[in-house]
Amino acid sequence: MSRMFASLQIKNYRWWFFGGLVSNIGTWMQRIAQDWLVLTELTDNSGTAVGLVMGLQFLPILFLSAYAGVIADRYPRLRIVQIAQAFMGVLAVILGVLVLTGTVELWHVYILATLLGIGAAFDAPARQALVNDLVPSKLVPNAVSLNSTSFNSARLIGPGVSGLLIAAVGTGWVFLINAASFAGVLVSLFVISRNIPANTQPRVPRKRGQVVEGIKYVARRPTLIMIMVLAFVVGTFGLNFPVFNAVMATTVFDADAEVFGLLGTIQACGTLAGALMAARRQGSRLKFVVGGTIGFGITVIAACAVPWLWLYAIMLIPTGWAAVTFLNSCNVTLQMTVDPRYRGRVMALYMVLVMGGTPLGSPLMGWLAEVLGARMSLCIAGLISLVAGLWGLWYWNKHAPQGELRRRVRRIRVRFTGR
Repeated sequence: MSRMFASLQIKNYRWWFFGGLVSNIGTWMQRIAQDWLVLTELTDNSGTAVGLVMGLQFLPILFLSAYAGVIADRYPRLRIVQIAQAFMGVLAVILGVLVLTGTVELWHVYILATLLGIGAAFDAPARQALVNDLVPSKLVPNAVSLNSTSFNSARLIGPGVSGLLIAAVGTGWVFLINAASFAGVLVSLFVISRNIPANTQPRVPRKRGQVVEGIKYVARRPTLIMIMVLAFVVGTFGLNFPVFNAVMATTVFDADAEVFGLLGTIQACGTLAGALMAARRQGSRLKFVVGGTIGFGITVIAACAVPWLWLYAIMLIPTGWAAVTFLNSCNVTLQMTVDPRYRGRVMALYMVLVMGGTPLGSPLMGWLAEVLGARMSLCIAGLISLVAGLWGLWYWNKHAPQGELRRRVRRIRVRFTGR
């Protein structure tokens, strides 16, 4: 098997990968259906309402993930993921039934989005840290990259299928199909639980101050500080493309549900390509953390200026590639450099910053789209991300070993100029 898919040689990881792929497809279908339900059925094309739903979905991550990280370090991560996945599957059933019975209201979506966020808050740190328990340490970068491949393959399939299903049978059935997809990951987790040794995870004993202890661990390491700052800025302002695509599709290009779903699928082409390239990558990922941030800012700014729908769709490909390069590089760097005793808490802090800023960023970007227009909202997100990437370049140069950044720049120049 090629280096790109090396982790799939591990039986437990194969179950994890394919079970997660099925569930991720359903999750992306629900995301598109939920945005479309709020945008066109429960409101009159309100970008603010769509942003608020996204914000409420990620708000629990902001407040609960630190504690969830302690739980992930203290208790079996596999069991935590099993419980969280089952809980989120039940929520999908409830939303589907509400829609199909014609009783759904906007406040129902707000409550269910918040509950979904609670499940995700406990699922994410355990899920992220569990990768180290499934594969040998030398395969962790590859496994993390293949996780991104699974997620983005689902993102490639899910939105397009969701758009077609919305047009054919409505949003309610999409939610029920997502509920059924959780069976895939639950089956895979059951098989893994019968195969994985009981002592693979180092347990942290219960004591006071463990959340603060994890924060102090990060604060003493410049590399981790840089990743956390960039994760917060890009996650809060830049990674709001469900909102951006919704308002661009409806208010700028006057598109329907199928086109809205297709935009997400096209962007996923870029993210899938970026994830597959990352699976082959070896060595330091810090240059891709900084480079991915800068590239993301530039491509977002370019996307906001294009005059035609087809060109906007094309620009989503490099935007997706840059975004997944940044996120994957952050994840791998954290997984490979953090002490296993702190891994759950550090990954939780990372998830707080990269996703927990969404309750601030999504409503803000949706509001800016209503006040200033969709293009200007997208441009502001790109500018903020670009400035953050340039700051990261400066910070990396300041704290890197003497001359490291200069040597890297020289190697790049030699590669392209021959001198």
